[in-house]
Amino acid sequence: MAPKGAVIEVAGLSKRFGARGSPQAVQAVKDLSFRATPGRVMGFLGPNGSGKTTTLAMILELVRPDSGHATVDGQPYSSLERPATIVGSALSPAFHPGHTGLAHLQIMQRGMGLAPTAVDEALELVGLREAANRKTGGYSLGMRQRLALAGALLGNPGTLILDEPANGLDPEGIRWMRQFLRHLAAEGRTILLSSHLLAEVQQTVDDLVVIRKGERVFLGTPDELETGNGIGVESEDNDRLAQALRQAGATVEAREGDRLRVAGMDALGVGRLARDAGIALGYLAQERTGLEDRFFQLINDTTPGEDS
Repeated sequence: MAPKGAVIEVAGLSKRFGARGSPQAVQAVKDLSFRATPGRVMGFLGPNGSGKTTTLAMILELVRPDSGHATVDGQPYSSLERPATIVGSALSPAFHPGHTGLAHLQIMQRGMGLAPTAVDEALELVGLREAANRKTGGYSLGMRQRLALAGALLGNPGTLILDEPANGLDPEGIRWMRQFLRHLAAEGRTILLSSHLLAEVQQTVDDLVVIRKGERVFLGTPDELETGNGIGVESEDNDRLAQALRQAGATVEAREGDRLRVAGMDALGVGRLARDAGIALGYLAQERTGLEDRFFQLINDTTPGEDS
């Protein structure tokens, strides 16, 4: 039976590197809050340098925040009894190229005070048993990612914190990682993973936190991220329809062809207005921005701190 996942609570975390006012000072994270829960995969997304790794390090108390706090089931990470059996993590993993995968995990296992059988079980879980006696210097990127995941799973924790686990993987590797993490979440574990590319994780995650320059710009589900982008409408008399819509307080823009884009009024309202004005409609629909397009809008254009 898989262990139960923990609730990861991040509340008002902030971290600055460098002296305040110095040209070299960097506000890595600013007033960041979110919550990861058992049985779900939370994607923690943002461009490179947006503060993702710093945030994960603060959750694991590898970096001390300037303000705010992070807890695991209500406790700081350092207060957990036998933390390796509660939270498994892989942040910027490094491997001695002269060590075998087996030796690498055995060193971790002894340091964590775990039984030797934990190594075999972790290798089996990630599919590295046959490569266990090969030196890590000869591992492919995908194999190194699996080895890092094996290290995070050594204590059979209910919660995993993973920094860019799909980074650089080929499509087959991304598919394997997605299926494996979905399986772990289905067992009731909590998965928090970072990425700078939505395409790598969009079929993996249940919830999303998107940050830009250390500040949260979105918190919700992938469906909520793919928000409506207005109403598309086409009629027998677009000029008259546009005038009526504007008089009713809507914003109207001409689109390519004979279609208008309406904001500030839902599709039902547009349809009723056209009916009351005696204007026949040939097209009326909610138009949506693609998920990845919306993600790039957030990380490139949104004012930090503004939730979608």
